[in-house]
Amino acid sequence: MSGNAILVVDDETRMRKLVRDFLVKEDFKVLEAGDGEEAVDIFMENKDIVLIILDVMMPKMDGWETCREIRRYSKVPIIMLTARGAEMDELRG
Repeated sequence: MSGNAILVVDDETRMRKLVRDFLVKEDFKVLEAGDGEEAVDIFMENKDIVLIILDVMMPKMDGWETCREIRRYSKVPIIMLTARGAEMDELRG
């Protein structure tokens, strides 16, 4: 389905699969990336992405840097997915 693609970005395959399985059940097209660099490439190639679910702690390009890079081109909604719970991390998001 065009117009309802969600990009799931996480370096943990197991977490991507968990999120993907829930979204597919709701008829969303799910694209996946294992790091921030791959996420930016996929985002630039797919104009039907309506939401990004983005892990904060990843190798290469972390979630914050990935978010900043995507924000240079788009205001697509981004949900930050993180296991971190420090108040500063919450405020930063």
